[in-house]
Amino acid sequence: MLQTDTREHIEFREDHEAATAATTAPAGPAASAVGGELLFQRCLWCGTPAYRRSFCRACGSTAFKRERSTGAGVIVRRNGPAPHNTWFVAMEEGFTLVCQVTGTAPVAVAVGARVSAVRAVAPLGQGLPVVELTHSASPMERWW
Repeated sequence: MLQTDTREHIEFREDHEAATAATTAPAGPAASAVGGELLFQRCLWCGTPAYRRSFCRACGSTAFKRERSTGAGVIVRRNGPAPHNTWFVAMEEGFTLVCQVTGTAPVAVAVGARVSAVRAVAPLGQGLPVVELTHSASPMERWW
């Protein structure tokens, strides 16, 4: 009879059990605002960073660990109408999220501007992180 349970399969099973034991549920709005910190998820299998995902977009795994973000990022593009002042922000850790920019008029925000996180969740509970400009983009730095 052919034996298929080799040492390689046993080690994989042990790694998989350890990873699923350390798995966290997808981060909801309340879960990402622990102490005002911006938390993101990192896949335990491939290391891909994500924000509020139920599975990894690279490998499909559901095993994540939470990490604290530095809060620094770059504005990538606008999301929605100007009065809402919401933008896609590429964070330094490698994930992208929708944020609300505060402290400046919507016309002053440009693609390529550097931002930093102020709050992990907006005060009205929309679940959007709030960021503010740290360095506005000069015409040469803009991405368009």
